[in-house]
Amino acid sequence: MFHYQDEVRGEWVDYNGHMNDAAYANVFSLAVDSFMDYIGLDENAREKYAYTIFTLETHIVYLQEAHKGEPLSVTVQLLDVDAKRLHVFFTMKNKAENVIATSEQMLMGMDSAQGKSAPFPGEIAPKIEEIWNAHQQLETPKLAGRKIGIKRS
Repeated sequence: MFHYQDEVRGEWVDYNGHMNDAAYANVFSLAVDSFMDYIGLDENAREKYAYTIFTLETHIVYLQEAHKGEPLSVTVQLLDVDAKRLHVFFTMKNKAENVIATSEQMLMGMDSAQGKSAPFPGEIAPKIEEIWNAHQQLETPKLAGRKIGIKRS
């Protein structure tokens, strides 16, 4: 199972005394990079295949504050996949295993040489399929698919 671990760095703490909203986005971005490594698209593979992954869309939900030095753990669940896209749901937890933020994202595989979307390289696709086969059995997270809006009664 994929896990990205970090801790709240001093430079991420804002004038409110907790991790700044942009820092949550940064942690999720770092988690995407780590996930790329996990599926076999590390720096060497990105160069070898002239291939990378871009983030097309993201929706972050902030649930709890995080403070300087606090350990963070991020996991991912694939919600859907096709030949060149990953619909992912990242969950960030603190040391107590409380969910403190989520990030739903659409990721696109890109041919770096051509500058356009392309199917995942043949050596990478089986790892994605393996993860997808395990994740499609999971329940969709409650916070997935949310839209921004004011709830009216």
